Amino acid sequence: MPAIAIVVIAATGGTDNWPHLLSNVIPRATLRTFTLLAGVATIAAVVGVVTAWLVASCEFPGRRILSGLLVLPLAIPAYLGAYAFAEFFSFTGPIQSAYRALFGFQTSRDYWFPEVRTTGGAMLVLSSVLYPYVYLSARSMFLMQGRAAADVARTLGAGPLKVFARIQIPMARPAIMVGLTLVAMETLNDIGAVEYLGVQTLTFSIFDTWLNRGSLAGAAQIACIMLVFVVCLMMVERAARRRQRFASQKTTAAVHDSVRLRLAGWKRWAASLTCLLPPVIGFAIPVFVLGGYALRRVEQFASPRLLSALWHSVLVSGSTAIIAVLLAFLLAYAARTTRSRLNAAAGRFASFGYGVPGTVLAIGVLIPLANFDNALDAFLRANFGISTGLLLSGTGFAIIYACTVRFLTMAEGTIDAGFHKLSPHLDMAARTLGRTSSQTLWSVLVPMMRPATLTAALLVFIESMKELSATIMLRPFNFNTLATLVYEDASRAKVEDAGVPAMIIVAVGLIPVFLVSRSLDKANG
Repeated sequence: MPAIAIVVIAATGGTDNWPHLLSNVIPRATLRTFTLLAGVATIAAVVGVVTAWLVASCEFPGRRILSGLLVLPLAIPAYLGAYAFAEFFSFTGPIQSAYRALFGFQTSRDYWFPEVRTTGGAMLVLSSVLYPYVYLSARSMFLMQGRAAADVARTLGAGPLKVFARIQIPMARPAIMVGLTLVAMETLNDIGAVEYLGVQTLTFSIFDTWLNRGSLAGAAQIACIMLVFVVCLMMVERAARRRQRFASQKTTAAVHDSVRLRLAGWKRWAASLTCLLPPVIGFAIPVFVLGGYALRRVEQFASPRLLSALWHSVLVSGSTAIIAVLLAFLLAYAARTTRSRLNAAAGRFASFGYGVPGTVLAIGVLIPLANFDNALDAFLRANFGISTGLLLSGTGFAIIYACTVRFLTMAEGTIDAGFHKLSPHLDMAARTLGRTSSQTLWSVLVPMMRPATLTAALLVFIESMKELSATIMLRPFNFNTLATLVYEDASRAKVEDAGVPAMIIVAVGLIPVFLVSRSLDKANG
């Protein structure tokens, strides 16, 4: 429904603003978006692939600890990274203050220092918190490769770097493409970081055209362009996943049977430093800045404003998690029991929402819900003298709806993976013992699927709590979540006041990061 609504609004909304958008807004925003995507993808690919290869194929001091630390930036939403980096590298921040003290400079005119509020700064911020997507997918593929192919290449005279470039990267290319597609989707979805750093992407242009210029049709027309981006990215991601499944079947060596390349001399310390820098930049700096602000404002933990935002976050995230898990379970169970084109199509449509930026979803969700509210209110007024007001679009329901659309694929993927671990013979055995299909579901499958279901609910809950793009556009008056509370304080240049809610978001985001790190350690050693 949101996708159809966007197309209808764009087609029927008139073309009064189209000449202005086509000449002034869309070309510049598209160029900045392409530039940002290319820069973030390049940095994330280099950092993610190099660090993944080092921890998977080499032995150096601190490897096991660093392999877990490299995942930590996933707990930092991009908008929190932008706020922290802007403070850390500002004129009064610790870096410039130390620089002036070291060289005796007095004012900013006495020296040059790179500006964070630029496209380059946005590339640094986004890549520093998004590179783990590439790291995780590439690391898994490097570990699955084992050492067989590398050992064969070495016997033919190839050195470690040549093996890495000519053998291991080509074999891991499908997995790397999957990670890069996720990076691109998250970059397209971001609005908090790019707005704060002054980079006008297509996502920001939708926000600006709708709320600041008052042109819903113009925003929907830009959103249609964004949908083209999303469809292309989804096609690339699906193609990469098909190639990844093919490549995985060809691997023969297990990581447990492999021997990592033991680095010596300065190379071992260079590898440790290479793997230490990304989590320091992507996790330690934001925690240092925002955590420092939170420690100086401990009294805010009891403030009514924060408690209200926390309650709204829990309410929205919890409701989204329950609805998304129920729908995901229905889709995954249908795919398990009845193989049909309709079920396959439903699964594909379910996964489409994750790639749609929150600003695009907001338009597609709000307008149909508002039309329904107005029609229902008019009907009840005319026939019963009752006014329902904005029953759906004026409450948190719109946010829950948008988050469910966006994160349903996360729940569906987790639950579907859980079903794949259960042999279909379990269903058959239960049926031979006299159980009906519904009894088999409730007495056999549901209890065994409890870990996967709880994991899916946890992931959706945490992602919904961090979500900003759709929430900032759909929230009713006087309805703040933790994410919008941070956004409001940062927009008023009061980043210090955003420290407490920001650290709550980071603390909650560390839960899935810990689970991912632990599962990787158990699986790969």
